[in-house]
Parts: sequence; structure tokens; C-alpha cells
Amino acid sequence: MKKCAVAALAMSLLFVTNVFAQQNTAGGGFKGPSAEDNLNTVQDILDATWLSDGTYVTVVGKITMSLGNELYTFTDSTGSMTIEIDDDEWRGQTVTPDHTIKIKGEIDKNDSDSAVDVESIEIVQ
Repeated sequence: MKKCAVAALAMSLLFVTNVFAQQNTAGGGFKGPSAEDNLNTVQDILDATWLSDGTYVTVVGKITMSLGNELYTFTDSTGSMTIEIDDDEWRGQTVTPDHTIKIKGEIDKNDSDSAVDVESIEIVQ
């Protein structure tokens, strides 16, 4: 009897979860470009004074120097900025200044300096 009650409860929860998920996805909303889609160079990021902590960005360029304490200089054809890469984000990759990489991360503003807290690194060359 208890097994039947547990099975019925599990089926009920599965049904309710499925209905809730369908309701949330049917809500609609805007699908298209955002202001963040235009942030694909160092200069774009440095010029966008409206950026706040946590804004996601993706840029392609090179790490040109280690500044210590997980901080690096990242450079593309438009300029240079500081990025922060936690040790676990390297995921076994070795990157040199000769590698072109794509970084994805969040803006981290400290004392009006914008930096990117890197969440993923991909060698693209």
C-alpha cells in the first residue's frame, strides 16, 4: 500500500512539474539582440560606462602578461584590460602570448577600473 502511495505521489509531482515548466516557457518575451551583444572588443568594454558588475561579455584576443594574484593583461586589436582567471578556470590548458583565446566572463568593477572575471577560456588558434 505504501509503495502505491509513494508511486502516486511521485507521478503527481512529475505531472505538476511538467505543467509548471510548460507554463513558464509559454510566457513569451523578447528574443533578439541586446546591448551586451555589441561588447566584443576590449575598447567596447572600456567605453561602455553603463556596464555593471555581473554583465556577461565575450572577447577574443591574447593574454600578454601575468600581473600576479590571478590577474592578467588581456589584449586585442583595440586595447588592453585586466582580467582575472581563477586557477580552476584553466581546466588543464596552457596558454602563451602566442595563443588567440576566447574568454567569457563577468564585468567586475573595482574602484572604477573594469576587469573581467573569466569563467571560461577557449584556445581558438
